[in-house]
Amino acid sequence: MIWRFLVILGTELVLTLVTGQLTLLIPFLIGNTLFLLYQLHAQHQQAVRQSSERNAELSFKIAHETLPYLRRGLNEKNAESIAEIIQEIAQVAAVSITDCEKQLAYLGVGCDQHHPGDRILTQATREVIRTGTYKIVRTQKELNCPRQGVCDCPLAAAVIVPLLCQGKVVGTMKLYETKDGQISPDLIRLAIGMAQLLGIQIELAELDHQAKLAAEAQLDALQAQINPHFFFNVLNTIIATSRTNPNRSRRLLIHLAEFFRKALKSKGTLICVSEEMKFVNTYLILEKARFGRKLQVKGEIPENLLNAVIPRLSIQPLVENAVKHGITAKLGNGIVSIKVEHREKELYIYVHDDGVGIPTERLQDVLKPGVGSGNGVGMANVHERLIGLYGEEYGLRIQSELGVGTTVTMHLPLTMMEDEQEIL
Repeated sequence: MIWRFLVILGTELVLTLVTGQLTLLIPFLIGNTLFLLYQLHAQHQQAVRQSSERNAELSFKIAHETLPYLRRGLNEKNAESIAEIIQEIAQVAAVSITDCEKQLAYLGVGCDQHHPGDRILTQATREVIRTGTYKIVRTQKELNCPRQGVCDCPLAAAVIVPLLCQGKVVGTMKLYETKDGQISPDLIRLAIGMAQLLGIQIELAELDHQAKLAAEAQLDALQAQINPHFFFNVLNTIIATSRTNPNRSRRLLIHLAEFFRKALKSKGTLICVSEEMKFVNTYLILEKARFGRKLQVKGEIPENLLNAVIPRLSIQPLVENAVKHGITAKLGNGIVSIKVEHREKELYIYVHDDGVGIPTERLQDVLKPGVGSGNGVGMANVHERLIGLYGEEYGLRIQSELGVGTTVTMHLPLTMMEDEQEIL
């Protein structure tokens, strides 16, 4: 563009000198100069827009690909995966990620001299952590790596950007080049954009972690209510037989001790169906001592679903509710049946009794703690635990008809024990 302008200007100048009309050249010079400046400005603005769009696209791509790792926290293992993604997309000589004390990951040239776990060496990085402001280092001398002189460190320029979580510096991200001054404005903007997005993801991961801790505490509190609820009901059963049959009471106390030994030994929120059924069977042994032949139990659990993962003490309260509120009030014998099945990736557990049923006006309140008046904390707490663990679309559903019986359906995702060992 400039050369074209100069050629035109030279041609017009020659013609003007030849014709002697110099005054005609001035408007031409002004007009063409303004036109040239306008076109140069337009080209510059377009280049800036294209650069900004490219940086935004790269930043969001990096943010999208690093999110699964940041959700697990900022540590050496996850930082290495994040650094690989950043280096591949940003195409820089080296990438470093640190917390506020040590290097978490280093990838690129010079990696044999910079290792995860090394303490932060450069004054520039410590300054960024202290001030929370990014820093540009354009020369090897300014970088002042303590390893210079000890070994031939190739790093010569860097942009160091703080990683912030809720306004507090939690680490840094550093993009390196190997030639003095080779930190372009585009790379600086890209680094700042990436650090901001990574910071947001770190905040989201922290909030998610806190939410999970709160949910686990709530689930533990709900489960803690079920244990004494069951305990006192069973004690009443044992007391009822202690006068008429002391030996049976002794055996029942042994079963009760075994039940709580298993409950205390079992760790974690989730167990497999087979383990849960041990709780159920122990409870039924204790209840049959009181009901005798009046209580019958049927089970239909496919062998391939015995390892399905469910919340601990979730089926037992449903069976207890069926016995206490369905069969106890019924004249004559009663049957409680337990059925487990799956449809695609969903697990369904049915606890049915042919007892007295639940009045329609009370049915909608059964799963509300403190409202179900008589259906106890067990049913409501199982429902709340399922929602807390899996979401609103899961939980309990109750169908009941007076004089016919009640069916409680537990709905949750199908997960097998071998896939969930880490959370048990």
